[in-house]
Amino acid sequence: MSFVETRDGTRIFYKDWGPRDAQAIVFHHGWPLSADDWDAQMLFFLAKGYRVIAHDRRGHGRSSQTSNGNDMDTYAADVAALAEALDLRGAVHVGHSTGGGEVAHYVARAKPGRVSKAVLIGAVPPIMLKTPANPGGLPIEVFDGFRAAFVANRAQFFLDIPSGPFYGYNRPGAEVSQGVIQNWWRQGMMGGAKPQYDCIKAFSETDFTEDLKTIAVPTLVMHGDDDQLVPYAQSAVRSVDLLKTGSLQTYAGLSHGLCTTHPDLVNADLLAFIQG
Repeated sequence: MSFVETRDGTRIFYKDWGPRDAQAIVFHHGWPLSADDWDAQMLFFLAKGYRVIAHDRRGHGRSSQTSNGNDMDTYAADVAALAEALDLRGAVHVGHSTGGGEVAHYVARAKPGRVSKAVLIGAVPPIMLKTPANPGGLPIEVFDGFRAAFVANRAQFFLDIPSGPFYGYNRPGAEVSQGVIQNWWRQGMMGGAKPQYDCIKAFSETDFTEDLKTIAVPTLVMHGDDDQLVPYAQSAVRSVDLLKTGSLQTYAGLSHGLCTTHPDLVNADLLAFIQG
């Protein structure tokens, strides 16, 4: 297995498939998952001749289960370490959910020439938490409920989320896949409880407004309008308004987990944006 070691000794696991001289696409996963959540996209773009890279965020998947550094500043620094180690230039960075926040935070700080485009899918920016400056956000009680359920029974909580709102399986007539649910649970349980707990604060309370304003590369925002975890209007619409060169792709009736439930749609739109 391949790892990059960061300045604080954390080992970040990553996959790196395809020709080293091909256009690189870097995938950033959501909470509390791993690089495996991008299988449908990695295989698709690999077959198209791209170099595809995905890492496990610290505390998640096969990376070190860190007690400290489970915050967006450190996550972005970890990505910078990976980009430096692999000498990525002109890469496209694609992030889902919490990974979208990681992309925004990294791209806003990346060295010149490292990034050519960015994609935010069902992503948490600008900020999820309700604050005086963000009255349309979700109240802190929502995230306190996440923390309480996590502590009470992480294993059951990690079945309840994918069985319900993540993939829209709680909607009437939904085609439920037990394999998808179990794969979500498998990825979640691979990670460490402490870093995953800390990450709830990172994805809910980090304000990415200035990151979005800073990003200069073309950025595609993709979001299902039936996303029950990251509200469409609060996230996607506001993010595009803040970006310098942002565009919005809306998926009617699709859930937070659209990359898994509708990979053909997502992959085709990603390819068109990358090639455009």
